[in-house]
Amino acid sequence: MKLKSIARGLSLVLIAVVAGCTTGKDAAVESGTRPLGAGFRYSAYGPDWDPGPAYWLRVGQEMAARYPGAVGETVWIVGRLKGDGTLLNFPVDGDHPLILGSETDENEAALDLFDRHGFRVWLQVEPGHAPVEELINIVLDRYSRHPSVVGIGVDVEWFESTEQPEGRAVTDAEARAWLAEAREHDPDYRLFLKHWEIGKMPPTAREGLLFIDDSQILPSLEAMVDEFAEWGRAFAPAPVAFQYGYPSDRPWWSGLDDPPGDIGRAILDRVPNTEGLYWVDFTVLDLFPPQAGEGSP
Repeated sequence: MKLKSIARGLSLVLIAVVAGCTTGKDAAVESGTRPLGAGFRYSAYGPDWDPGPAYWLRVGQEMAARYPGAVGETVWIVGRLKGDGTLLNFPVDGDHPLILGSETDENEAALDLFDRHGFRVWLQVEPGHAPVEELINIVLDRYSRHPSVVGIGVDVEWFESTEQPEGRAVTDAEARAWLAEAREHDPDYRLFLKHWEIGKMPPTAREGLLFIDDSQILPSLEAMVDEFAEWGRAFAPAPVAFQYGYPSDRPWWSGLDDPPGDIGRAILDRVPNTEGLYWVDFTVLDLFPPQAGEGSP
C-alpha cells in the first residue's frame, strides 16, 4: 500500500507539472525541432506561365540544397481573392456565395509528385469575407490525404480586406479556432498566418502557429534583414518564416551573386527561430529558368 501511495503521489505531481505547462497563455513552440524548410511561394497569378509540377519540385530542391539539412517546402496558394470572397482552384460542392470553385483541380498532380519526394506543403487561402473555418474544412477535406501537406495558412492581407485593404488583425480566439479546425483533419497540422505588420498577428496565441513575413519595397539587403529580425524577435521562440524575391526589391537583390541563397543565409544569421524561406513566384522564372521537359509558355 505504501508503494502504491508513493507511486500515486508521484503520478499526481507529474500530472500537475504537465498541467502547469499547458494551461494559461499559450506556450510558444521552441524553434529548431523541425528541419528548415526552403522553397518557394506558388500562385496561379504570380509567374508569367506555369512550367508544371516537375519544375516546381526542382525549384524546391534547389532552394533546399542551399542550406545544409533543409527540406524542400512550398507555400502553395489554393484560394485567391475574388470579389468579396475566395476562388478555390479546384471543384467545390456547396453554394456559399463567397466560396467559388473551379472546373478542374489544379493541385493534385503537383501534390502527388511532392508526396513521392518528401516535400512539405502549406496550403494557403486568401479569404476576403469568406468564413475561414469553412475554407479550411473544404481545402483539407480534399487534400489532407497527401502526406506532403503539413498545414494550412491564411494571408491576413486579404482577411476581411474589402473594408481594410491590408486586412484585419487576427484575434487569439480566431487563430485558435482556425488551428482547431485544421487539426480536425490531422492532429499534427499547423497553421501559418502571413502579413508584414506584427500588429496584424494574434497577440498571445503561439502554439501550433508559424508566422510568415512577406515584407517588400526595401532599400537594401541590410534593411530587409533588420526588418525580418524584428519580426523574429516579436514571436520568438515561436517559429517564423519569410517570403522574398519581390520585383520591388530587384534593384538590389539582382546584384547579389546568389540572391536566393545570399538572402536566406543573411536571414538565418540574424533570426535563429527561422523555420521557412520562400522565394516568390513573381520572379522565380528568372532565378530558376525552366529546363527542357518542364513545360513551355
